[in-house]
Amino acid sequence: MGRSFGIRALLDRIEKVAATPARVLITGENGTGKELVARAIHRGSPRAKKPFVEVNCAAIPSELIESELFGHMKGSFTGAVSDRAGKFEQADGGTLFLDEIGDMSATAQAKVLRVLQDGVVTRLGGNRAVQVDVRVLAATNKQLEEEIAAGRFREDLFYRLNVVPITVPALRERREDIPLLVVHFLQQLAARDGLPARGITDEALRRLQELEWQGNVRELRNTVERLVILASHATIGAPDVERLVGRRATESPGLGGLLDIATFEEFKQAAERAYLLAKLRQFDWNVSETARALDMPRSNLYKKIERYALQRETAE
Repeated sequence: MGRSFGIRALLDRIEKVAATPARVLITGENGTGKELVARAIHRGSPRAKKPFVEVNCAAIPSELIESELFGHMKGSFTGAVSDRAGKFEQADGGTLFLDEIGDMSATAQAKVLRVLQDGVVTRLGGNRAVQVDVRVLAATNKQLEEEIAAGRFREDLFYRLNVVPITVPALRERREDIPLLVVHFLQQLAARDGLPARGITDEALRRLQELEWQGNVRELRNTVERLVILASHATIGAPDVERLVGRRATESPGLGGLLDIATFEEFKQAAERAYLLAKLRQFDWNVSETARALDMPRSNLYKKIERYALQRETAE
């Protein structure tokens, strides 16, 4: 949703690729709407009446991802109490969306590549190959070229998936769309969740446009919901934005503030604090995901959170 050049270009590419059988690799930061892009491609395709099956590769333990994708036979491993079709079989005739593909294990990558090449899957513990007709869409917030260079992602799988690349712009690259998104979320919350219908002033919209949105559209929607629930009046005003969310704009020092710091050590600590805070917001304060993105032990991140007294924003 939006009128910015970035969104209009995105919608144009979705429309062009949807009608084709081409595989698509969707990239973008967390919260930009990569899943929405995948669903839009499916809806515009000849497969629209067939299943759209989603797999979040980051949310499934590496030891279970193969069973999830390819299925298993009863007794093939501890806990396999019955035969089970995998996501490839479930998506037969439709679309399989592999979200966070950059987090997939090396073994699973090899097997996915084989399915893309041959169009057949074999369940774990089974010996019968099953033919599948699946369009694969993949998404990631990682730079897969860097993952390939580091030996964490297969180059041949990258080229199989990246037939048509689509990059979803970050919200900071399409600030002119923020008022339209805010009004949409206000209407959506009132209609779907039964929350009170609220208006919003132009000044409040301008204030929201000025803020940094590390969590992109997902963070914006959550913020609008907070305003709907906690705003003092029927119409959301700039004071509500200042009171409930405005602290994010001034909480961490900008470049000018960092340059005013006296010593280099103080500068490093202030910069690290600001960076960690931004990353925690990006991953919605999920410490495990943030630590994984930073390639840092979770215990170290907890220590730094305590050291810098980092706290998630709460409504006053």
